[in-house]
Amino acid sequence: MRRVVVLALALMFAGWIAPARADMDASFVLSAEAKDLPNYFPTYLANGYVSTVSAPRGTEGNPSYMVGFMDYSTGDISRPAAIPGWTEMDYSTGPTPTGQAWLNQAPLDAARFKDYRQSLNLREATLTTAYVYIDGRRRTNVEVTTFVDEKSAHLAATQLAITPDFDGLVQLSFSLNLWAPHQPRLPLGKLTGAQMNEAVAAQGQSLDPVPPSIPDRAAIWYHGDTHVLHSEGDATTMSLWLDGRAEQGPGMAEAAAIGLPAGLVPDTVDIYKSTYRLAVNISVRVKKGQTYVFSKFVAFSRDGWGEGALADLELAKAARAAGFQSVLAGHRAGWQELWQSDILIDGDARAQRAVHSELYYLLASSTPDTAWPLGACAMTPGYAGHAFWDSDTWIFPALLLLHPERAKSMVMFRARTLEAAQSRAQERGFSGAMYPWESDPENGSEQTPHFAYVLGEREIHVNADVAIAQWQYYLATHDVGWLKRYGWPVIRGVAQFWTSRATYVAPHHRYEILHVTSVNEAYSDVPNDAFTNVSAARALNIAAGAAVLVGERPDPRWAEIAKELYIPMGGAAVHHLDFDPVARFDAEDASGTNLQLSGSTLLLTYPSLDLSMSAELRRNDYEAAQPPATEDLDIANSMGLAPNSIAAAAVGDSAAAVTWFQRNFSSGTLKPPFNVRTETASNNTGYFLTGSGGYIQNLVYGFTGLRIREQGLIEAYPPLLPKEWKSLVLQNIVFRAQHYDITVSRDAAGQVRLTRRQR
Repeated sequence: MRRVVVLALALMFAGWIAPARADMDASFVLSAEAKDLPNYFPTYLANGYVSTVSAPRGTEGNPSYMVGFMDYSTGDISRPAAIPGWTEMDYSTGPTPTGQAWLNQAPLDAARFKDYRQSLNLREATLTTAYVYIDGRRRTNVEVTTFVDEKSAHLAATQLAITPDFDGLVQLSFSLNLWAPHQPRLPLGKLTGAQMNEAVAAQGQSLDPVPPSIPDRAAIWYHGDTHVLHSEGDATTMSLWLDGRAEQGPGMAEAAAIGLPAGLVPDTVDIYKSTYRLAVNISVRVKKGQTYVFSKFVAFSRDGWGEGALADLELAKAARAAGFQSVLAGHRAGWQELWQSDILIDGDARAQRAVHSELYYLLASSTPDTAWPLGACAMTPGYAGHAFWDSDTWIFPALLLLHPERAKSMVMFRARTLEAAQSRAQERGFSGAMYPWESDPENGSEQTPHFAYVLGEREIHVNADVAIAQWQYYLATHDVGWLKRYGWPVIRGVAQFWTSRATYVAPHHRYEILHVTSVNEAYSDVPNDAFTNVSAARALNIAAGAAVLVGERPDPRWAEIAKELYIPMGGAAVHHLDFDPVARFDAEDASGTNLQLSGSTLLLTYPSLDLSMSAELRRNDYEAAQPPATEDLDIANSMGLAPNSIAAAAVGDSAAAVTWFQRNFSSGTLKPPFNVRTETASNNTGYFLTGSGGYIQNLVYGFTGLRIREQGLIEAYPPLLPKEWKSLVLQNIVFRAQHYDITVSRDAAGQVRLTRRQR
């Protein structure tokens, strides 16, 4: 109950706030018009705890998800359980001789929708939809505003304003949508790849790219199920509430309170309740040209986060009493605070807009000072909501300097699930902690689908990624207390794992790591993958250093193994090999030159790892791993863009670095109209936060040349600017409790310089 009282007091003093200014910075506004509707790709509203996707009318009922709220169906992998949808507000102009039409069932065509526009305001995380709805001879101006509250995390709200061009009786329905269990449910925890393909085909479905209106591979990345156990509604207070439980998972609750225009007395108010819908239905008399504003306030909770349905109901009612504008004011204030840290580009409106959209999706999906991870596809069913190495290596570094309190939540997730990683290692006969390839966000268990189980067993570089992220957080904060309590146990567990996983090869006087899947997953069951071995050595050296800091005695084997771990090298101009081809292939197979063209060694320069090497070796790696960035080289995977650009920047190839960066806008992975990042151009699995993290890292570390090291935030490589850019500013970054503005610009002589200003 305490959060209800605090919210009520905050709203009481918040006052009224005017709508967003019409002169809003264009880089913060993304809009869809009527021409975009045939290929409408939904955007996403969230506050890190609750999410929902958009729909064209702004009034539809859409799937919604809660942080870590997972379904555990027998035989399947865990999945985000879709909670009752809360966005639906339907409208009817009333019965006619030919029947009764409802807004949400009306076809999206010019005969029924005129002057259409839907805008996502990135600065304040609101979605506004406006149009003229035409129902026969009756026309209604409609405007809808929806947000998931940043200030009060348990709240969301949506508002519907109607202005009819007629007098009469209209009807409205405010519902919670109770989704049916998804069918078919495939036992992906048991099916091989061939069996999965057969099952998908037997259902008349396909794994081919899906239409833009479905931003995931619905055939396998569908939602899990929430079973509604109890639901109620009260016509007198115009409110709804329910309790539910995810399949074999945690419990949840949800409540809604409906707000009417001041002074409006409805003709009727009814509660509608069925298997799939719980709604407040009202009928009201309207007058031509008068605007009527209806609001819907929704509150959420789950096991371990909140206090249940009755507390949610009180929270929703308190928000209704304060009013939509007051709740919106608090929400806007929350986002205004988030945007105090920003990346500013002078001279490239397209790149600036992408910065703001990528940051928006990262911020909307993350939580401050918790122990929740970020799934590769945010709070959606994409990749089943699981946490990959993406969280540690792609997303965490992107947020670390701009929003360390959100980056902290990701490393705290690994600390929270350390015991599960230790159990996993023990089950496989290893020491320490072996983190899953796909971690369940609730309990940290391995949830890789059976058809990809080999990745869970062999793509073990994830363990080094976890330890490196822990150390990066310490380096950025110098919080020894945190390191000792949380980071060190994780780092130690990972080092113990590598100690048991590495094999000493006496004839060669070296350690090797055998039978792994490379970071380039086409290379399965290879020995001495360069990225894996370099990362493992880094994790072992980190453990040795961290032990001293926290007053522990390091295992002497850590430094020994790190020093003697084999990193394969070769080529006429000596460079790192992707893996050891001699040990893996016979003489006939070893002749294939494609072994050295994967580009995975470019990740040795990725910011959090950044292997120390000579400038000559770095250049050799770069030239051997990746052909020049010409326009005929097609990389349509958003994970390929940042590593290429950052590697080019590190060797001083500014032209290639800029070309790779600009591929973000031609690769087809930034979907209009709302800049939703997808993994590839043709695979609509979104919202791909991994690609968003790569884009931000490209700017924070790639173009600036900055790296986080023991000695500080150093200028490891010369900065660069695309020729049309006047400046790049990292605004209000935080490093070791100090706030800075870092600017990359040209001096009077045209040389690119980096300057720092402490705030």
